Amino acid sequence: MTHNNFKIREIQPKDNPKIAQAVRDILIEFGVPKVGTAYADKILDTLYEAYQFEKTVYYVIEKNGEIYGGAGIKQLDNFEGNVCELQKMYFLPEARGYGLGSKMMEICLNKAKEYGFEQCYLETLPYMEDARKLYRKVGFKDLDAPMGDTGHYSCNLWMLKSL
Repeated sequence: MTHNNFKIREIQPKDNPKIAQAVRDILIEFGVPKVGTAYADKILDTLYEAYQFEKTVYYVIEKNGEIYGGAGIKQLDNFEGNVCELQKMYFLPEARGYGLGSKMMEICLNKAKEYGFEQCYLETLPYMEDARKLYRKVGFKDLDAPMGDTGHYSCNLWMLKSL
C-alpha cells in the first residue's frame, strides 16, 4: 500500500532501531509520561521479534528507507476471550495528514478479523486527540475501565470495537 510515497508493510528485523526511535520521539513530542506507557516497554527495541507469533502482526510506515510510524495487532494480554489489542499506533509528524491513519486502521482491523478476533481493544492518552477522533470514526467506543492488563497504567482512556 503506497500513499504519497509512504508505504505500509510488515515489520522486518532491520526496522527495529528505527521504529523504536520513532515511537520514543512521538511520545516525547506529546509529553507523555515515560513510565506506565509504551516509552518504557522493553519490547520496543525488539518489535520484530515481539510480533512473530500466531495471530500477531506489526506494520510500519516507510518512505525512502526511513520509518515514520507503525501499528500492530496482538491478543490482549491477561484477558480471557477472543479480543485483540491495537498496539503501538504512532506516526511521526511527517506522516500525518495523508490519511495514513485511516489506511493503517483498515489494514489492522481487517487482519484482526482474518485472525478471527471478535473485538479490538486499545488504550490511549488524553493528549492524543486526533488519534481518538480517528478511533471513534471507525467505530471504537469509550470504556469506563481497562480490560486485561497491559502494564500501561498511565494510559487512562480505553476503547473497544466489535469486529
